Amino acid sequence: MDINTLRGIATLFVMLAFIGVCLWAYSGKRKKTFEQAAQLPFEDDHLDIASLNNPENRGEHNRE
Repeated sequence: MDINTLRGIATLFVMLAFIGVCLWAYSGKRKKTFEQAAQLPFEDDHLDIASLNNPENRGEHNRE
């Protein structure tokens, strides 16, 4: 088996992986999940701006 055969096999594997990802992304089962994920940037209206300025809520710890 020479290098060109390995390159052909690798190309075939990458092509099949790409097709698999496309089928997964465009499957009907995932539509609801992706629609919810698309709305995530717009769902932060309930956050209080004052709480964002508080270091305890951002995961920062007081370093004394």
